Amino acid sequence: MNILQRLEDLQITLAPPVSNNKPYGTYVVIGNMVFLSGHGPDRAGAKWKGGVGTSYSVEEGYTAARSCAVNLLSTLQAAVPDLNAVRIVKVTGFVQAPSGFAEQPQVINGCSDLLRELYGDERGKHARSAIGVASLPNDWPVEIEMIAEIVQAVTALTRT
Repeated sequence: MNILQRLEDLQITLAPPVSNNKPYGTYVVIGNMVFLSGHGPDRAGAKWKGGVGTSYSVEEGYTAARSCAVNLLSTLQAAVPDLNAVRIVKVTGFVQAPSGFAEQPQVINGCSDLLRELYGDERGKHARSAIGVASLPNDWPVEIEMIAEIVQAVTALTRT
């Protein structure tokens, strides 16, 4: 399995992660685990503003969650340069939605489906939570955080 080739086949380009001048890191590596902070869907000039079920349909929320996954993979690649060396362990997705909205799992499937497309069931199937919230940073419709395990030796891991 070559994750970069699979990304290319899907016409997905990983952009360098955005520099973080905040009091927290975009990722932390502890032992063989990589903890990624919450990522939104904004990338390549696309700005997402508003909630799912109000500003966006469930299908559009799915697309936003898929964009979150691409952004998470960009940061994961900064943490572990060889994306083939990881297994996805846990995804936690937050969906900005009105009271009574109950389709958070269908929205977060946008992230989960992409990870399974890339890594297959052996390394892509993961534990997951999908949570509805009243608001998110930057008025994003979706924010997702992820935990990955390094399952193969890689060189020089850093913290950012």
